[in-house]
Amino acid sequence: MTDAQPNSFPLNRRTLLGGAAVAALGAAGIGGFLFTENRIGPWRLTARALVDRLQDTAGGSFPGCRRNHAKGVAVAGYFESNGGGVELSKASVFRAGLYRLAGRFSLAGGNPHMPDAPTAPRGLGLRLFLPGGEEWRMAMINIPVFLDATPQDFYERTLAFAPDPATGKPDAATMKQYLESHPKTAAALGVIEQGAPAPTFAASAFFGLNAFRFTDGEGSTVPVRWRLEPDDPPPATGPGGGDSALFDGLVADLKARPLRWRLVVVVGEPGDPTDDATRMWPSDRRAVHVGTVVLDRVDTESADNVQDVNFDPLVLPNGIEPSDDPLLQARSAAYSESYRRRAGESKPTGAVLVREV
Repeated sequence: MTDAQPNSFPLNRRTLLGGAAVAALGAAGIGGFLFTENRIGPWRLTARALVDRLQDTAGGSFPGCRRNHAKGVAVAGYFESNGGGVELSKASVFRAGLYRLAGRFSLAGGNPHMPDAPTAPRGLGLRLFLPGGEEWRMAMINIPVFLDATPQDFYERTLAFAPDPATGKPDAATMKQYLESHPKTAAALGVIEQGAPAPTFAASAFFGLNAFRFTDGEGSTVPVRWRLEPDDPPPATGPGGGDSALFDGLVADLKARPLRWRLVVVVGEPGDPTDDATRMWPSDRRAVHVGTVVLDRVDTESADNVQDVNFDPLVLPNGIEPSDDPLLQARSAAYSESYRRRAGESKPTGAVLVREV
């Protein structure tokens, strides 16, 4: 990293290499609002405008695919609840037991055939099936903070961080100017760049990013965030070849044995921000291990598994509610718009063909 002048933000090599993928970061969890022209920002910012922006910066048109995190594979397994979450929430998922789930690993970007970039944000969407027909859907990424505090920030940054068609990389001067005028994004980017990405999907931690609220059986409510921590991941076998090296490694790992992640709920305290996903909570906040996500099946994404699933983070069971974070409504709205578009298009074959790995 080079020296910077006061009030400026240096751009290191990793920032530039990962900028194109990070540009689309927010859509990893953008999903579920039916009215595409409803406003989700202060100046006629709509879900349609957000998804248009994602398409414009994707480098091409890919009918039938998600407008971001287009490249992915389907997984399935179960959540083994240990009962530890009952004290925090009355949601049925926290009662001790096993709950079936379906999920999807993905990489940020709108091109389903792009090479696996180690710095590209990795997504994990989960759909948990609960008693009484309830569901809990989660859309997580392998970074601890989000780059934008508001939907409008996301919309503007997506263009500022878009790759230059001439070079295939974001323009350094444009990114620098944007970061100088958006200190929250600059600070969040600094947090992300403090740690290198894990070498594999299996060794990656995944974060819910936004704050939510848990309500217990007596009506008491607390702010929370959650994350998945890898539990005894298999060792990385070294850099693989080909355009789908990360996915090929994931498929091989899952064919060898189930993969496990601990679900940890972090409990906020008064003063902790619930409306700003760019800011971390203090590291000494109480963390409760509430169970384990176990994935034991992997398959090519298709209409028979999760191709048509919208991982809307506002699909929540009784006992879990959204916080005042403005990104949550925007995520829900734009995922729904993305789904509306691809639902009317021909279904592509998954870019990662599991049976060929």
